[in-house]
Amino acid sequence: MNVWRRQRNRVWLAAGIAAIMSVAGVAQTTDPAHGVWKLDVAKSKFSPGPAPKEMTLTIEAAGPGRKVSVTGVDGEGKPIGWGYTGNFDSKPNRLTGSNPDAEFVLLKRLSPTTTRTTFKKNNKTTLVNGVSVSADGKTLTVASSGVNGQGKTTKNTYVFTKQ
Repeated sequence: MNVWRRQRNRVWLAAGIAAIMSVAGVAQTTDPAHGVWKLDVAKSKFSPGPAPKEMTLTIEAAGPGRKVSVTGVDGEGKPIGWGYTGNFDSKPNRLTGSNPDAEFVLLKRLSPTTTRTTFKKNNKTTLVNGVSVSADGKTLTVASSGVNGQGKTTKNTYVFTKQ
């Protein structure tokens, strides 16, 4: 009788672990921020300007974190092209491409639909972004504030629509 109970308990334990692992796997692949997002310049606010002429944000799964790439054209007509890959562990991740405001980014997940990205240059925080996805999953908003690479205080709101 004891052997049967131990075997039954092991089966239940294995089933429980498998269920937890499958839920964790689903949670990673269903990040609502994943996808391609286009900037809606008319709904966005930039202080100081000028606003980017166009911007595309691509967010993909990368292990327990995400891979982000940003492309477009800035307000002066210059190309935008930078990105990063990182986990939500608040550790610095080097940016790739050209970003005048930062060399590193730190990621932290605040909720299933909200993250914080902290950008640093020369070991100093430059910009902090609150990134959130709407309940319907169609809008991604980035509330950004800090001091940019030119030393100007900025307070920008980027509104993106899912493509």
